[in-house]
Amino acid sequence: MADTPSNLPKDLPPQELSARLEQANRQLHQSEKMAAIGQLAAGVAHEINNPVGYVYSNLQTLEHYLSDLFRLTDAVESAASLEDLHQIRKSIDYEFLRGDLEDLLSESREGIERVKTIIAAMKDFSHTEEEEEFRYADLHRGIETTLNVVNNELKYKAAIVRDFGDLPEVLCIASQINQVIMNLLVNAAHAIENTGTITIRTRSEGDHVTLEFEDTGKGIEPADLSRIFNPFFTTKPVGKGTGLGLSLSFNIIEKHHGQITAASTPGQGTIFRIRLPVNQPGSPDDD
Repeated sequence: MADTPSNLPKDLPPQELSARLEQANRQLHQSEKMAAIGQLAAGVAHEINNPVGYVYSNLQTLEHYLSDLFRLTDAVESAASLEDLHQIRKSIDYEFLRGDLEDLLSESREGIERVKTIIAAMKDFSHTEEEEEFRYADLHRGIETTLNVVNNELKYKAAIVRDFGDLPEVLCIASQINQVIMNLLVNAAHAIENTGTITIRTRSEGDHVTLEFEDTGKGIEPADLSRIFNPFFTTKPVGKGTGLGLSLSFNIIEKHHGQITAASTPGQGTIFRIRLPVNQPGSPDDD
């Protein structure tokens, strides 16, 4: 059982108390990450099953085509005349078969690449806290990875607009930043009641970068806006959210010595803005 402030021994030395709380915080981060992935699991399964389904169908068609091609090649030895070969070639509709074979192989290759992309994206989210450390990362790649993970949540709700600037690589724990991005994208999708737009903007500002996630959803009431980063606060129905996503996102950005803010107009939408330093304080590249 993980430590919580309520079950920690009262007489722990300050250093051990801090270590216990940090461990509890890491476990909470990991639990929220896996809970979020669990909520997306059905969509991820659909994203994988779709290309797997048409690759399987293509293989069945390829099996039929190969049977026809083998019939033609076998006839090379047994056919009495060239005319017999032409008749077999015509009966299997060779020209169509040849063109369709190329299309089937291309489509199947794209399907397998899609599955590989999704699996790689999920792998990025499976790291435990103990495996993670600060490294320079391409935030645009992280955004694309995250979009692949949450694609099923977004594709029926929102058009994704990428307004990307030129970003340097940023010293960060990439999987944690991806977790924040995932939380913001899923929240944006949930805020859109029918269909809308999610705009992702990135900019470089000196020794900082900014990421913005703007949706055209229902917005957040002013009374709620000041509480959205509080632990366990949620406006979602029971069972639809843990109330920890934004709180842990706030903690992750704070851990990276950055800031996350939100602005919203009810009925029009919400903008979340993240500002991160390119280098962490005390890092070799920090001036």
